[in-house]
Amino acid sequence: MIKTIFITGATAGFGKAIARKFAENGHNLILTGRRKVLLDDFARELITSLNIEVLPLCFDVRKPKEVEDAIANLPDKWKNIDVLVNNAGLAVGLNPIHEAVVDDWERMIDTNVKGLLYMTRFIAPLMVARKQGHIINIGSIAGREVYPMGNVYCGSKFAVDAITKGTRIDLVSHNIKVTQIAPGAANTEFSLVRFKGDKTRADSAYNGFQPLVAEDIAEVVYYVTTLPAHVNINDLVLMPTAQASAVNFHKK
Repeated sequence: MIKTIFITGATAGFGKAIARKFAENGHNLILTGRRKVLLDDFARELITSLNIEVLPLCFDVRKPKEVEDAIANLPDKWKNIDVLVNNAGLAVGLNPIHEAVVDDWERMIDTNVKGLLYMTRFIAPLMVARKQGHIINIGSIAGREVYPMGNVYCGSKFAVDAITKGTRIDLVSHNIKVTQIAPGAANTEFSLVRFKGDKTRADSAYNGFQPLVAEDIAEVVYYVTTLPAHVNINDLVLMPTAQASAVNFHKK
């Protein structure tokens, strides 16, 4: 069955890999991102190379009116959303709390927590009306363990963990699956954003071991959507073989 998959933050990293994985398996996509040129180029690539349908929507998940308008104005053929992947998220800065940049906090909380909530608020009713759907939230090992100078980022991902559990409880009577995927160390744009474009510092975060890559997360996200209707994976943590906890690594 061809499904309609809605993925936020689809222009890079996990989101882009997840989109490609679903596209390779013949599913149609609604993709969001703030970088319109990248979003449109990626949509055209998938349409041309994989012969699927893609609806690119350029808006900011941090702005509830933009989210509400985008969902309210979906063409009828795109309203039957089978899977929502709340992927948009970021870490900005790595500072002790007394030296942090408040704007970094705002960006993380507005994207990682509020953006996920806004998307769920306006898409979940479409699933409730159909009595089917699957919401997948991208969490993090940082939502299970607090590490030095992770303070607010960890707090935002602990929130994702709690929100996912609460959403599952609220929607279970409507036959809607809810899953959290929580990756450990993964080499994407994540560290480049965290270190505000300092590529040397970003690359050094993965020295001495083989981290996850975006395609690893995409494989897992796709897998959880292929299980029988009566099976739901509530929570799944994945890490590199060389990582045992948020801060424990076997490096060579």
